[in-house]
Amino acid sequence: MSTPRTVDRAFETALYDTGDDALDTAASLLAADPAADAELLARGEDFVATAWRRGWQPADLVRIVRRELDDVHVRMVAALIRAQAPHDRPRGPRWAAQLDAVPDQVPPRTDRFSHATDVLRLYRLLLRLPALEPLDDAPGAPRREARPESRALARIRALLAKAEATGYPEEAEALSAKAQELMARHSVDEALLAARAQGSAVSPDSPGACRIGVEPPYEQAKAVLLDAVADANHCGAVWNEPFGFSTVVGFEADLEAVELLYTSLLVQAETAMTKAEAGQRAGGRKRTKTFRQSFLAAYAHRAATRLRAAAEAATAESATTGAAADANLLPVLASREVAVTERLERLFPETTTTRLRGVSDAAGWTEGTRAADDAHVERRRPLR
Repeated sequence: MSTPRTVDRAFETALYDTGDDALDTAASLLAADPAADAELLARGEDFVATAWRRGWQPADLVRIVRRELDDVHVRMVAALIRAQAPHDRPRGPRWAAQLDAVPDQVPPRTDRFSHATDVLRLYRLLLRLPALEPLDDAPGAPRREARPESRALARIRALLAKAEATGYPEEAEALSAKAQELMARHSVDEALLAARAQGSAVSPDSPGACRIGVEPPYEQAKAVLLDAVADANHCGAVWNEPFGFSTVVGFEADLEAVELLYTSLLVQAETAMTKAEAGQRAGGRKRTKTFRQSFLAAYAHRAATRLRAAAEAATAESATTGAAADANLLPVLASREVAVTERLERLFPETTTTRLRGVSDAAGWTEGTRAADDAHVERRRPLR
């Protein structure tokens, strides 16, 4: 029997059937034919390449395998991604960063039957992946080149790291305030540079897009928080609940700001929630799930209000001072907002809204609102 035929028979038996009996039969075929291993690996790389053609990206693939299967499958898909990468076309700095973040642990050694079973479980999942909205540039469009991290972005990252590490809410609030202010100023600078490079104050560069994981538990509240951060930084976000991510559309500097700020605020929210929950338990409360759900919902709601106010104040200040005023900043920002909206509507011509579920704990809401007030931005004197 030829090696490709062994793999074909195994696939015909197991990949289109969800039963364990079919899986066992197919795994037995593969375990009995060591010569089929190379072909089996090649087919896995083909599944990965097909996922890329369907709009998936490395981080998406790792995320869905982690959600649906086990750690051994995460290691397997990571190995397939790394093996397929040298045969892939260049895809830009964001893709390269995702490849660098792919786990590099080697799958554990097991007997041949168990290994074949794990491989087939993974391939079943990969085979059934639906198409996602393609985030790559259109064919023929200029490819985005990697840029060294700016001094502003490095300062923002450092400020947020300090905000996450401090045990004092007032200090975290001050550090987050400075970080948000730097983000707003950095966004204005990038917008003006792009407009000048194109020779027009109202001609926008093209916005990009990225996916940011929104993981359970309490993913609805986390999606609301991400939406608030995106909105405050001139981006738009659409949540895909079944696959555990939101797609964020915006210009590159703003996308970087959204990723940094959302990650930091989520860390700060969870730290504050754990502390508040301990206080509730000390008072005899036991309804942990409803408290946490309400806490994070309130945190996201309050964050949205404060971030939006901070963004509007920063834009108004920038529009009347310095080089931004000289360049007539408002038409530049307006043209970029139109470009983001158009890209978002092309990617998602139909969207629906959803209501937050399970927000019923008054103490959780109160504590979450207080934590958002502590962690987020007040308008402060500009940094010098």
